Amino acid sequence: MREITVNKNDHGRRLDRFLKIYFEKAPLSFIYKNLRKKNITVNGKKAKPEDIIKEGDKIKLFLAEDTINKFKKEIKKSKNSKLPDILYEDEDIILVKKPVNMLTHNDSKSYQDNALDRMVDYLIAKKDYNPRLEKSFRPAFVNRLDRNTSGILIGAKNLKSLQILNEAIKNREIKKYYVTIVAGKVNKDFDVFINLVKGKNNVMKKSDENKEGKRSITKFHLLKNKGDYSLLSVNLITGRTHQIRASLKEKNLFIIGDRKYGLEKVNKIFREKGLDSQFLHNYLITFESDKLKNLKGKKFIYLPGKKMTNIAEEIFDVNLGDLLNEKNNF
Repeated sequence: MREITVNKNDHGRRLDRFLKIYFEKAPLSFIYKNLRKKNITVNGKKAKPEDIIKEGDKIKLFLAEDTINKFKKEIKKSKNSKLPDILYEDEDIILVKKPVNMLTHNDSKSYQDNALDRMVDYLIAKKDYNPRLEKSFRPAFVNRLDRNTSGILIGAKNLKSLQILNEAIKNREIKKYYVTIVAGKVNKDFDVFINLVKGKNNVMKKSDENKEGKRSITKFHLLKNKGDYSLLSVNLITGRTHQIRASLKEKNLFIIGDRKYGLEKVNKIFREKGLDSQFLHNYLITFESDKLKNLKGKKFIYLPGKKMTNIAEEIFDVNLGDLLNEKNNF
């Protein structure tokens, strides 16, 4: 028999969701069966999958140790010795600067350097997070950036802040703004409302049927145009995979440096100028939720790197930092 005491980071979870994380290798049928047979109890009583657990609750597992260890969540050990570049941090939330060519989180079978493990390692070193004491919670990002997109990642240090941040994003109380350069002449602001579906080679495209795919909403604001290129600020309303890139392609606009949705003849020009990734950078996050007491009404700006800045200033003859600080939302 093993007893688990529910801590603050598991307070408010459904029992079955807690157990699915704790027994990450077990099927749900294993959890439901053992709840039904009272092999898993809460505070000495039979419990239902939908019951909400509270801090201090005692969950008893009347199971063999071999069975528990077979299905139990493993503590993830990072092979990373590097720490994150932090834009902002308080007791609940951390904002991390993600450079180009870094994964948001490891998504392959072989380990790759990623922003999530850097953040977790940093919190462990600070003793803000102890994986051996946590039953199910691990710090997490509530947004994701592609490997070749740089910008701001929003991290939750505890379960309560994770829930608040996810709710704020759902209610559009956290706004995310990007800057990009596209091949194509834009003369005015425009919005793109399309349903996105996955096509060949994981390329997202507009659905042929209005009822298929995931609805995406993106607002584009013209900052500057010159010749065959336009500098745009982008307000990402929904958060679909490759949303900005796919939405622009539907308008025959192509982000410079974009190998998947862009134009190779354009990309070649900018590779020779030193741009080895797509020009897409999440430069601004604004917080409007009343539940984010330390962040209500605050804005955080992280300007693009030197290569992007130089390219923008060469094409449009502007100071990109001054322009983004002056017109930092719309």
